[in-house]
Amino acid sequence: MGSARSRLRAVAEELYPGYFAFVMATGIISTATGVLGVDLVANALFAINLVAYPALWALTLARACWFPGRVRRELTSHTTGGAYFTSVAATCLVGSQIAVLTPAYPLAIALWGLAWILWAGLMYTFMAAVTLRQNKPSLAAGINGTWLLLVVSTESLSVLGSVIATYFPPEPRTVLFAALCTFLLGCMLYVLIIALIFYRWTFLPMTPTGLAPPYWINMGALAITALAGSRLVVLAGQWDFLRLLVPFVAGLALLFWVFGTWWIPLLVVVGVWRHAYKRLPLAYDPQYWGMVFPIGMYAAGTLLLAEATGLWFLHALAVGFAALACAAWSVAVVAFGRQVVRGLRAT
Repeated sequence: MGSARSRLRAVAEELYPGYFAFVMATGIISTATGVLGVDLVANALFAINLVAYPALWALTLARACWFPGRVRRELTSHTTGGAYFTSVAATCLVGSQIAVLTPAYPLAIALWGLAWILWAGLMYTFMAAVTLRQNKPSLAAGINGTWLLLVVSTESLSVLGSVIATYFPPEPRTVLFAALCTFLLGCMLYVLIIALIFYRWTFLPMTPTGLAPPYWINMGALAITALAGSRLVVLAGQWDFLRLLVPFVAGLALLFWVFGTWWIPLLVVVGVWRHAYKRLPLAYDPQYWGMVFPIGMYAAGTLLLAEATGLWFLHALAVGFAALACAAWSVAVVAFGRQVVRGLRAT
């Protein structure tokens, strides 16, 4: 028992703050495959999330109890604080899965409430810390792709809000208003943060290790914004005010989807440069879930954008990215399994 407790403490201590990205990736691929009618895959991934989500919370809470100083330093750090926002997005994605795949919509509503509490606590703790700190890092050292998880978490509130709005008859307007506000706030946050990242990429030196997988969230944050906007367009008939905004919201959704599409070839080129030209070894890293999630989100966002706008020729593109996301998820799971086996053998 003592050995097991020591091992659990070691796992909790080294737990990557952004490991909820596994739940995010699993959840969005489940959602996309469910929309495409591949129910076997969708339900299997949902079952995995029902285990992974509470397990990660158990480890996270244990880590906070055992190592509060380390958690506090990470949460208030420019470089690692953004990773904690994966807990918000994961909560919303699990809530969306529950609302869509089960009749347990009260649980989905409860998860939306939990996500709001997490979002508010993390957002203002992190932003106050990085604002008020006197000794701040340079832009090159302080900014990275995890900052865009502020956008992803905000837009995830909009997505789950729009999913559960139908469970508030005959007055869904309050929930739809919250979904609309978080959609617009996410748009603004993306504009602010991506300007800093774009400057970092184009005017400051980049290294192979610096161009880590979370930079795929450059695209993933746009994809979830397109998804959130598309859901609002689809639900516009439930609220007269939202119906008036359909051209504006649809235009924003398309704009963000186009920008997200623009990012994909550049991110592929960067990946080839890292591993083929600079010879950075490919090895499992929990940050790779920050790459799997955007691919799945692009598939889901494209599917819903096609429905909201009638651009049905985008359906084939969504199917292709859904298949790619499933493949990337499988590769990452196999790599994780191998790392676990090696760790067990070492002990």
